[in-house]
Amino acid sequence: MAETGDVVETVKQGYAFEGAAIELGALLVDGEPKPEAAVRIPLSMVNRHGLVAGATGTGKTKTLQLMAEQLSAAGVAVFAADIKGDLSGISQPGASNDKLLARTKTIGQEWVATGFPTEFYALGGQGTGIPIRATVTSFGPVLLSKVLGLNDVQESSLGLIFHYADKQGLTLLDIKDLRAVITHLASDEGKADLKDLGGLSAATAGVILRALIGFADQGAEAFFGEPEFDTADLLQVRDGKGVISLLELPNLQDRPALFSTFLMWLLADLFHDLPEVGDADKPKLVFFFDEAHLLFNDASKAFLDSIAQTVRLIRSKGVGVFFVTQTPKDVPDDVLAQLGSRVQHQLRAHTPNDAKALKATVSTFPNSAYDLGEVLTQLGIGEAIVTVMNEKGAPTPVAWTRLRAPLSLMAPAAADQMTAAVAASANNAKYAQVLDRESAYEILAKKVQAGAEQAQAEEQAKQQQQPQEQPAPRGRAPKPEKSMVEQVIGSSAFKQFARTAGREIVRGLFGAARRRR
Repeated sequence: MAETGDVVETVKQGYAFEGAAIELGALLVDGEPKPEAAVRIPLSMVNRHGLVAGATGTGKTKTLQLMAEQLSAAGVAVFAADIKGDLSGISQPGASNDKLLARTKTIGQEWVATGFPTEFYALGGQGTGIPIRATVTSFGPVLLSKVLGLNDVQESSLGLIFHYADKQGLTLLDIKDLRAVITHLASDEGKADLKDLGGLSAATAGVILRALIGFADQGAEAFFGEPEFDTADLLQVRDGKGVISLLELPNLQDRPALFSTFLMWLLADLFHDLPEVGDADKPKLVFFFDEAHLLFNDASKAFLDSIAQTVRLIRSKGVGVFFVTQTPKDVPDDVLAQLGSRVQHQLRAHTPNDAKALKATVSTFPNSAYDLGEVLTQLGIGEAIVTVMNEKGAPTPVAWTRLRAPLSLMAPAAADQMTAAVAASANNAKYAQVLDRESAYEILAKKVQAGAEQAQAEEQAKQQQQPQEQPAPRGRAPKPEKSMVEQVIGSSAFKQFARTAGREIVRGLFGAARRRR
């Protein structure tokens, strides 16, 4: 380790930025904080993304809370998944005590209890929050395949089903709509519709249908439908402060793939809808992706490529993404290479796998005077090894940092406070009531019923016009009657519907549909 004075001066100069910055904490040297050597992230570089990592219980959530507060104070909107419910306290002023004030004084932090504007959301309305839903059409085949655990062949077949539904104007609002379309296409009548597209095997259709049934049995139907969430509502600024949107994820252990993939849908939707802003003084939104390893587990190469592309391109839309997980190994290399800021909390090396993760983590940092293999196991709670991207795009010196304390409540908010906040929100009135407008299920059912009634009426009329006994004509055998579905699809009414129901939906990253506003 270099001389103390040299280390302090190096960090002091390395983190001296011209523009606004997020204050993370103060340099720590031999256990003593050096408040004159502040460790910070330039606000203009937050959209170059970042990683907050560390073992369980080392302070990752408090770091997320600290960063969200300062972003909000700077007028930047924040979105975060509240996995354990710990972040809800950000809406309330913090509680002071002697230990807290003694800590903040040593690092030069002026601590004033402050609450921040917060919106509470709940996926599918399961939990305390404004319901967030997506339509199946908007979610798209790639993300849905990830949730259902489909292989590459099955994912391709699901994409074919979505393509057919888009072409025919069959809106897929919920799970029952998708099941209705698959059932139709797997039937003898429906196979003709996919002849030019390569067809759909009955076996593959059966696998997808069974996966959808199991998915619905887990309660996932609540997450799909209308009104669909408009991600523009995540970009609110209230009285000069960015609104912090917290998404509650109940029973995460039961549906980890659904929750992580749903967050990716939000990010993809933002990418589709936001205009290019280039290099701005500050981002429009910072998106914290907690439990990030859930997103990447068992993901296909196509899915991982889409994630990397989204992260690479969305910064030009003014959105920063911070992945929160245990080790950098949880994040694929193509994504990790794009993360400009690193806040690494303590790692443990109790097992061979832990030792490998530690070695891999050390290799992701720039060269420094620290023996990071040793330091990373010695960090205390609320301490981290930090390096960020400076205003010129170069990495800052690696700094052992004692982090600042959040100004808001470092505990869950009271249930009645959250309930009152949800009830008072304008967005609650917008999204609380479930809609069930006509979609693929109803359209197909209605057309089949109408065709059946028409066929029955025509048969009755034919029987009334014919003599009761009539010899069968000689010659060729009569042409077989069309099936009910064939009559419906061949009718002029159905053809007119298919022509006028809408143009094919435009799909982008992950096959997610672009919303028309």
